[in-house]
Amino acid sequence: MWTVVYMAHNKEDVQKIKKILDAEGFLVKIKQIGKEDKVYEVLVPSGEVEEAHEVLINI
Repeated sequence: MWTVVYMAHNKEDVQKIKKILDAEGFLVKIKQIGKEDKVYEVLVPSGEVEEAHEVLINI
């Protein structure tokens, strides 16, 4: 199961977060939600949520 660890309103921010998490060895998915008000979710496997949050807090 995948869990959201970050949300953003532009694709550039989401790509930066994905790149950081990828570099740390996390499996990462990006999902766009909303059609008019585009919001992007960054998801990682549920078992890696705490570790991913730690990486995000430190950046």
